[in-house]
Amino acid sequence: MKHLLLLFTMLFSFSAAAEQALPLPSAPPIAARAYLLADFPSGRLLVQQGINDRVEPASLTKLMTAYLTFTALRQGRIKMDQVLPVSEKAWRTEGSRMFIEMDRPVTVNELIHGMIIQSGNDACITLAEGIAGSEEVFAQMMNQQAARLGMKNTHYMNSTGLPHPQHYTSAYDLSLLAAAIIRDFPEDYKFYSMKEYRYNNITQPNRNRLLWLDPSVDGMKTGHTESAGFCLIATAKREPMRLISVVLGASSDNVRATESQKLLNYGFQFFESKRIYAKNQTISTLPIWKGSEKTLKAGVSQELLITLPKGYYSRLKATVTSKQPLLAPVSAGQVVGTLQLTLDDKPFGSYPLVALENVAVGNIFGRALDSVKLWFK
Repeated sequence: MKHLLLLFTMLFSFSAAAEQALPLPSAPPIAARAYLLADFPSGRLLVQQGINDRVEPASLTKLMTAYLTFTALRQGRIKMDQVLPVSEKAWRTEGSRMFIEMDRPVTVNELIHGMIIQSGNDACITLAEGIAGSEEVFAQMMNQQAARLGMKNTHYMNSTGLPHPQHYTSAYDLSLLAAAIIRDFPEDYKFYSMKEYRYNNITQPNRNRLLWLDPSVDGMKTGHTESAGFCLIATAKREPMRLISVVLGASSDNVRATESQKLLNYGFQFFESKRIYAKNQTISTLPIWKGSEKTLKAGVSQELLITLPKGYYSRLKATVTSKQPLLAPVSAGQVVGTLQLTLDDKPFGSYPLVALENVAVGNIFGRALDSVKLWFK
């Protein structure tokens, strides 16, 4: 049975009078088939249109190819300096290429640069074959990973994004994938900010124009086919806030960049992120029974950043509920309750409350006494 322990209003070190909320302006019109603006890491959508519509991902597919490549590297199944063979299929593939050759050694490191910066279809197929043996098996791995990430409207048929009737995704699913790369592979995310790459005496620029136009933009990926239109996933960080924009089906390279910039500017101008709680900060002290201690410190296991329209933080309230009776032993990191946030008395978010310390079982006399107290309680 849950027992309500604490109810309080967060003031965040400034008064409500100084934090008067203004009406939130509408998002600008975006010239694209589908689009969204999401807060990272919460995934909360700030702007959305057609986010679950089935669309062709084009080269945005390469985000999943990269995710599986980074996974294989971390698991030691491939290595950065490993040379992979180039098949005739990879060499002959159409569309954008990094221009690898069948008789020229190419490393995983070079292929990753070619896949991300040059959007090379030949690089993707070579990586897929090196990791899974064939692109067909690799596509099965892509679909399995998509399911694990909660991408419910996505199905892959290849590693490149070349058109296929059963190769599709949605704007929302792409935002989940982009966030997963940033979250799960921070050490590899750097590839997405590189502006150009030279291979085989050919220098190709990153097609993400925003890398040159907005210094806060540090990724991620463009895509284009005749049927998909011009697409761009962009992410920008202006401390402590990171936003992810997804623009699909724009009419030109220039339009996808312009519309993505509109979304990012709107988010940074009218929203703000604040740290509600630090990692391992004590939020509540909970009673514990039959333990070596009478109380237990509890908090959140990760920093809790909340993004709201500017001026809304004084309207945020928090309630802590704990699992009662809470019995020893309890280990640090164990979930012992829930932190629930409301905005204007409406549910906003729910987060696990974890033990910040170990509490061992108490001695026999203390346990007996607590048993009597609990019986009457």
